[in-house]
Amino acid sequence: MHIVIAPNAFKNSLSATDAAKAIKEGLLLSKLDCSCTCFPVGDGGDGTGELIIHHSNGTVVPATVYDPLGRKINSSFGLIDNGKTAVIEMANASGLRLLKQEELNPLKTNSYGTGELITAALNNGVNKIILCIGGTATVDGGTGILQALGLRFLNVDGNELTTLPEQLDEVDKVDTTFLDKRIFNCEIIILCDVENTLLGNEGAARVFGPQKGADAAMTEKLETLLINWKNVLLRQTGKDISMIKHGGAAGGVAATMQALFNARLVNGIEEFLRLTHFDEALNKADVVFTGEGSIDEQTLQGKGPFGVAKKAKEKNIPVIGLAGKIPSPVPASLQTYFDSLISINSEPVDITTTLKNTYQNLERTATMVGNNLHQSSIH
Repeated sequence: MHIVIAPNAFKNSLSATDAAKAIKEGLLLSKLDCSCTCFPVGDGGDGTGELIIHHSNGTVVPATVYDPLGRKINSSFGLIDNGKTAVIEMANASGLRLLKQEELNPLKTNSYGTGELITAALNNGVNKIILCIGGTATVDGGTGILQALGLRFLNVDGNELTTLPEQLDEVDKVDTTFLDKRIFNCEIIILCDVENTLLGNEGAARVFGPQKGADAAMTEKLETLLINWKNVLLRQTGKDISMIKHGGAAGGVAATMQALFNARLVNGIEEFLRLTHFDEALNKADVVFTGEGSIDEQTLQGKGPFGVAKKAKEKNIPVIGLAGKIPSPVPASLQTYFDSLISINSEPVDITTTLKNTYQNLERTATMVGNNLHQSSIH
């Protein structure tokens, strides 16, 4: 029996690569006679870029950039397609994981470092940029990226404002004189792992602000800043970015990049599976394993395991989903895509213990499932 193992990352616990390794080790410890292909996946979230580079046999290019609080750090981006396409992971320059808990403050954090990675990619002569935008510490509407690319933000008196996003409500217009024009000759594809819009109750500030350190007052301030930014762009480009699907991803980066640079906003997992030729990996699969921290009805809105299961189902391959958290009973909508959904936690335990033991729990559960598959194959 050949098994393709294609999990997403288990958030705050295991990378997709380590999750795949744990499942493989568990299956090989079982009585099941099987071979395994590990195919860790990403849906635009933190770590997706590295997986694309790995699956595409790309090269990693080091770069020195500013982190979300303006400190110099060592970062990198990838080159694939014979150096013509750059793969940029926002989290590598503007990520939550670069900051301590007490440093989180989305009025101060910005995406400037990601703009520096884009400039570095342009210096390498790319004509396409794939931007993976999960895991950012910013709600700056992508204004940091624009500053790094040479855009200037002016108030009503024509003076430049540099403290963004804090001063975003004072911006009256943008000056494109010094903008790096090479960006217009570059196709930009943004892998989004959420569908949220820029503004409103489901928008960048109110949904993601608190995850990035905003209290209630700061969240409303961020909403006000983004409303003004929307108005500035509407006046200058004629485009209303407030309600674009995926537009609120990465604190509004997606909406801004679409308005100014015609970036294509795509469902992260679908684009990932296309880029990495997942279909080919499925050609010899008898069973597919996938998983992430939680699999529930929200998973069907475009999360990694759903993308994997959908592809497998198109080829009539059975799908087994492993997760820390599974709804009980399993809704019929999930049963359409997952033949079996199994919680890796054998007994109720606190979240800290659960996160710490994810690797062992995945391995143990995979062994159990392997033994069950072995049993059913001999009957």
